[in-house]
Formats: sequence, C-alpha cells, structure tokens
Amino acid sequence: MTSILKPGAKPANPHFSSGPCAKRPGWTVEALNDALVGRSHRSKPGKAKLLEAINLTREILGVPSDYRIGIVPASDTGAVEMAMWSLLGARPVDMVAWESFGEGWVTDVVKQLKLTDARVITAPYGELPDLSAIDTKTRDVVFTSNGTTSGARVANADWIAADREGLTIADATSAAFAQDLDWAKLDVVTFSWQKVLGGEAAHGMLILSPRAVERLLTYKPAWPLPKIFRLTSGGKLIDGIFVGETINTPSMLAVEDYLDTLKWANSIGGLKALIGRADANTKVIADWVARTPWAEFLVKDPAIQSNTSVCLTIADPDINVDQIADFAKKIVSLVEKEGAGFDFGSYRDAPPGLRIWCGATVDAADVAILTQWLDWAYAEAKAGLAKAA
Repeated sequence: MTSILKPGAKPANPHFSSGPCAKRPGWTVEALNDALVGRSHRSKPGKAKLLEAINLTREILGVPSDYRIGIVPASDTGAVEMAMWSLLGARPVDMVAWESFGEGWVTDVVKQLKLTDARVITAPYGELPDLSAIDTKTRDVVFTSNGTTSGARVANADWIAADREGLTIADATSAAFAQDLDWAKLDVVTFSWQKVLGGEAAHGMLILSPRAVERLLTYKPAWPLPKIFRLTSGGKLIDGIFVGETINTPSMLAVEDYLDTLKWANSIGGLKALIGRADANTKVIADWVARTPWAEFLVKDPAIQSNTSVCLTIADPDINVDQIADFAKKIVSLVEKEGAGFDFGSYRDAPPGLRIWCGATVDAADVAILTQWLDWAYAEAKAGLAKAA
C-alpha cells in the first residue's frame, strides 16, 4: 500500500468526544468570570441564574409555554430515571431500544421496576425497529431519539399518534439543539448540558408536557421514590423545580458555562443555526466516506443517520473480523499521539470502529482536517499489519 504523507495542519479544536463534547468556538475559561461561586444556589441571584438557563433553553428549543422545564441532577441519566420511576406503571409500556443507552432503560424497567406489562422492541446497532409496530395510541413509550452509541436517529415523529392516551418519553440527549423535536408528539424530553452545547457534565434537563404533569398529579407509583426523584409533594407538583429551585445543589460554574453557550447559540442564529452546523459537519464525513473505500457508516440508511454522533465501521476486506477492533483502536491511537484528534473511538458496547462527534460546537473545517489524519493513520496501521504478517 502506498504511504500517505502526514498532514501539515491539525484541527484548531481536536476534541471529537461524544460527551463531554467540544466547547463552543472561541471558548476560554474567562467565560466563567461571572459565575456565582461561593454563593448559595438558593440565593436570589442564584435562582435568577438558574431561571435564566431555563428560559433560554425554552427560547432556543422552542419549547411550548405550557411545558415545564427543570434542571435535575445526574445528567441525562438522572432525568430519564426520574421520568421512568415517577411516571411509568400507570399503563402498559413499549420500551424501544437500538443501542446501549436504550438497552439500559429496558433493563431498569424490566429488572428494577419489574413492570410485567412492558413490551420490549429492539433493533441491532445501525438500524431502527419497525416504528409502526409501536403502540403509541394506548401504551406509554420510552425511546432514544438519537442513538449516541449507534449513530441511528428517529427521523421524525410521524409514527407517534397525535391522539395518544399514553405518554411518550424521549431520551434526546444527543438530539436536543441539533435536531428538530416535535413537541406536540413528546410528553417527556430529557438531555444533558454536555452534549450538543458542549457544557459540563452532571446536570440534566427534564421537560414535561401538560399531559405528563397530569400523570404526576393523578398517579402514584407502587414503589417508593428516593428524594432525588420526587417531583410532587402532598399531591401537588413541586413547582420550584421548574423555576430554578433545584432538587440538589448544582455547580454554579457549570450553570455559568451552560448560560455562556446558550447565549452563543442565540448569537449565531439559534436552533436553525445549530442544526445547520451539525449538518455541515456530518456532510464533511459523508463526503469523505463516499470517496474512502475502507470506511462506511454503521447506519446504512441515510434517512436515519445521526448528525451528531457519527459512527463508522472499517470496511477493508483485507482486515478480518477479529482484527477490526484493534485496527480501529490503532487508528485512534495514531491520531491522538499526534494531537490531531481525541476520543473518537467507538463506544465500548458498540461494533468496533470510529465515532466522531459532529455536534454544533464543532467546526466543519476541523472535521475536514481530521479526515486527512484518518487517511494517514489508516495507511500507517495497514502498513503495520503487512509488516507483522
């Protein structure tokens, strides 16, 4: 195989991790200068900061005015768990999974909550199940709108019944701020700050429709709820959660960082601009894959390919199945050693390959430079295999 010269440029920001993700362009630690450190989050200015984060989230995502938005602990995981433990059990539920995190929600519902009327609908990595088989009319539904570990996303919400009786619970952690969310079809939406906006970890967002709130007020789960999951008290909604009075103590540094990126998002044109940046980044990868014989999308159907967590497989026929995982790791290692890209290996439970974050805080020019380094690293790794043989 012909060797490839090492690229002469490196990405201005070589961070391609799928969480925590790249900081916004131009970010420096000085962005946190106004953080309310050393003050209580329950002080008047503390609650004002948290409420501002909620209000900007609503503005940019276009969340309806009658939906509640709360800042909750434990990142997206905490938000999803809070929703499932508080809301499920009132009616049968369809649990839909096609990658690691969705499978985790299935485990919690089937083995922890032990819901005997839970129906599990799955698909392998790189695919979606038959969405028409999901009963959105009479059953609750829990699904991952964008598979962070598989690169497969739900293209739209047309499959969800508008006159549904149950609730739809969408884990949208790597979709929010990069994909359109059909709020009329969604009753619970969760995400974390650390994904598309490149915020810090450990803080989650829980968005509830009026129908979800009604469920909270009229249904009491059969199991005890830990304090950290409780959204009601004395049969009434704990309204403070949705105006900045968080259940536990948030990091005011992280809050300031989230506010900074929300303001950046507004400054570049809001949600439309954020989606445009993610789409542009993913197009760079798609164009490169089209001309690169050894790389393929894990998700074959372009209609359901993620524009944030882009997952690739190694398609070189000279590399057998047993070698692919080590070969992919070698590519990542070579690029990381050069400081040209970090943390873009596939998720540990996913098929071996590459996972390149293309969310809104990443620049397309950096993605393009990364692909040059991938070509170089592939050639180096292939030469190494030939030499070892």
